[in-house]
Amino acid sequence: MSKSIQEIEAEIVEEFSLFDDWMDKYQYIIEMGQAVEALPESDKTEDNLVRGCQSRVWLTAQTEANEVYYRADSDAIITKGLIAMLMRVLSGQPPEAIVQAELGFVDQIGIRQHLSPTRSNGLNAMIKKMKLYALALQAREEHSSS
Repeated sequence: MSKSIQEIEAEIVEEFSLFDDWMDKYQYIIEMGQAVEALPESDKTEDNLVRGCQSRVWLTAQTEANEVYYRADSDAIITKGLIAMLMRVLSGQPPEAIVQAELGFVDQIGIRQHLSPTRSNGLNAMIKKMKLYALALQAREEHSSS
């Protein structure tokens, strides 16, 4: 049984509580991004670009056994770390859980206050696109099973 969104969020909040200053937290975010496998060039299309991000972020999603799996890449190291963190929380979850996720960990770790307004808007755009993918995949699943 995979962990719930809330359990993964709690893990991330716990991990961030180990760092005292924001330079260390940023370094941790960068390391998360570096651990993400790069997207193949064929997936770096206009359709997969996240609108509203200052840097370029590509995001894809697919379902397996009623769980959504995301893959993403970015040309900016902090942004790639942010999308990596979101993928850690949301990948492998059922579409309805993703759509309903409040993602309170973002505010609990204080990331939003430490991002520039444009990066914060980009973070919101990534969350929105991930939820839209889940909604579309959920609708497709419901349509194909009826």
